[in-house]
Amino acid sequence: MSKSILRLLLTTTCAAAFGAVGVQASHAADAVPVYADGIGGVVTGPKGPEAGVWVIAETHDLATRMIKIVVTDDQGRFMLPDMPKAKYDVWVRGYGLVDSKHAQGTPGKNMNFTAIPAPDAKTAAEIYPANYWYALIQPPPASDFPGTGPKGNGIAPTMMTQQMWLSQMKDGCGFCHQQGDKTTRTLLDNTPEGWAERITKQRPDGDHVLGDHGKDFAAFMGNTMTSFGRQRALTMWSDWTKRIADGALPKEAPPRPSGIERNLVLTSWDWANGRYVHDNISTDRHNPNVNANGPIYGVIGMAGYIEALDPITGKQREVGYKVNLNKNVELLPENKVPDAFPHNPMMDKKGRIWITDLGRFGGPAPNQPPPPDKLPYCSDPAYKFAKYFPQPGKARNTAVVYDPKANTIDGVFMCNGMHHLMASPDSKWMYFSGGDNKVVSWVDMDTWDATKDQAKSQGWCPMVLDTNSTKPEEFAGVNEVAITPDQTQWNQPAVLRGNGMGGEEGANNGAVAAVKLDPKKDTRVEGFLYGIDASVSDGAMWFAKTGPFPTQVVRFHPGNNPPETCKTEMYEPTKLPDGKSYIAFDGRGVSVDSKGVTWIAYGSGNLGRFDRSKCKIKSGPTVAAGQHCPEGWSVLESPGPKMAGINAGSADFHYLNWVDLHDTLGMGKDTPLFAGTNSDSLLAVDQKTMKVVILRVPYPISFHTRGMDGRIDDGSKGWKGKGVLATYATEPVWHQEGGEDASGPQLVKFQMRPDPLAN
Repeated sequence: MSKSILRLLLTTTCAAAFGAVGVQASHAADAVPVYADGIGGVVTGPKGPEAGVWVIAETHDLATRMIKIVVTDDQGRFMLPDMPKAKYDVWVRGYGLVDSKHAQGTPGKNMNFTAIPAPDAKTAAEIYPANYWYALIQPPPASDFPGTGPKGNGIAPTMMTQQMWLSQMKDGCGFCHQQGDKTTRTLLDNTPEGWAERITKQRPDGDHVLGDHGKDFAAFMGNTMTSFGRQRALTMWSDWTKRIADGALPKEAPPRPSGIERNLVLTSWDWANGRYVHDNISTDRHNPNVNANGPIYGVIGMAGYIEALDPITGKQREVGYKVNLNKNVELLPENKVPDAFPHNPMMDKKGRIWITDLGRFGGPAPNQPPPPDKLPYCSDPAYKFAKYFPQPGKARNTAVVYDPKANTIDGVFMCNGMHHLMASPDSKWMYFSGGDNKVVSWVDMDTWDATKDQAKSQGWCPMVLDTNSTKPEEFAGVNEVAITPDQTQWNQPAVLRGNGMGGEEGANNGAVAAVKLDPKKDTRVEGFLYGIDASVSDGAMWFAKTGPFPTQVVRFHPGNNPPETCKTEMYEPTKLPDGKSYIAFDGRGVSVDSKGVTWIAYGSGNLGRFDRSKCKIKSGPTVAAGQHCPEGWSVLESPGPKMAGINAGSADFHYLNWVDLHDTLGMGKDTPLFAGTNSDSLLAVDQKTMKVVILRVPYPISFHTRGMDGRIDDGSKGWKGKGVLATYATEPVWHQEGGEDASGPQLVKFQMRPDPLAN
């Protein structure tokens, strides 16, 4: 054999070998620019360029693991931008493919990849989002409702309609983790008995992720299953996983990113030391320049830490604190285990972190004394708000205030429950949802800063609808509701208990029941206020009220002299022609754009839109039922598959949502964003076309986020100086790709650049 032929064979063999591990030579690489801080190249498959696939770069060389993900353009080209100096493990993932072989790369050098088609549909489906698998489940048909109990059709009598059953499936099961991810769709024993055993399993006390609460989650799963009608529900889940084990596959494949979806840049960091993070916050929602380039903060509810991640250096730190009930809040040394239960964070205009601390599921930790029976100012008639609507005042919930710059912590001991929080449009008050189902509450931040007076700094108001107005058209701008200490002046709500609805709020959802209203009186309503946002257009606060089914949205304005001037309105999504079902149900999140249009995240798998300005009726006797403004409602269907036999919604689950008032993402001001909690995504609504844009997180699989926020670090840098942040918020973090070996939650930054090759 001649030397020239030998060299040719060796060259061909080497080229083939490089192709096998993911890198190959290609003249197409000349079309991709080379940047000192970027990695670019081309992805090709057997039929040519692979468009709309992800290129993933991962490094462990920095202070914490960092992942960068981009999408190829229509010519298969990609550019990983803004890469810190490090060695990266780089590969390709895409629908219809199996992951390419990994290759090592560094910034400043281009790499080209060979895409590998999946050998069969089953292999391809392994990386599909959870909602594509969850769509295979078969809920009871609408004709089986209402339930007739264990001696009848097995469905609980409290389940009046199929949508109530679906609401429990979504909210009661989906708020902890995805439904349809590999962990939930894969069992060794797919019988009803196997499922019954599965939901009794619990993490031991002292677990790194759940602390001592493993038994609480096991009990919750059991109670949730019972609320359906236990055996009927176990049979439904058993049938689902058995069919999957027998080879059932999603009926449709998810689309690859297209259009502006290919402009997305994802950057994520490991954080929280593998523990569950409930929410994150990076800036003031009303001024996204606050805390520019500073740490992003998260709360670790089961462990009691405030987590801080520096996105520039990747360095992390944890702040532990203790709530000394009815005394104060104190920071703890690094080696001392916290004794707190932070739930939801928000940043104020001064860069301080406000946190709703839920007091260990409403009770003290084992090493703390029980809370005092009452905080005296909560029911003392000498205090204005207590005179008008006294509260129990059990010291269970604390508005914690952490100042990162001064490294100090304090807290307001609240007279009522809390859950989420949001500053008023003028940034003077911090509002809270929760409210023990009865009130809207707040802290006057200016008064708190000036006096540190627990009583004078907080206020609340009952939710009272104007149902006695005789001129509904004159309601706008007129206060016709009388908030009075004499509660006999109101129709009082019939609170619904044990109504079969689960979720974090249990069965404590209430509203006006089918009782006769006195037309001469206004009407007080109750219900658990969950999502919360401020309307910058008129100063009102909006809440998602999670009960009763199908859930409502509440508009609240304190007026000039609360509580006397408090105004409340309540709206319910419109009914479908059958008169029993709704266009959407299970509202959890709410956010308001600059024009006053309210967007609602529905667990049903709908994106809701409510325009109050279109309402012809805002007061009068019909408002108690909530169906008085059908002209204000519209819904968008979520992308992705539906479950068989349902008349509204999809297999996705939308936890919370947020309107990007300041264009921190890069899709324009007022872009509504929704958590695609069961679809590994954030969903953005293009306000010009009203089309839904999917911002998918393909790695690690099981991106289960609750909320998001956006920050501008440097407006002069265009897309590189801003971004939207969201966290993996799965309580069982082992549901993520990698299982028990997964490193835990990541904090993800979303940025939209002008084109897929921008650096």
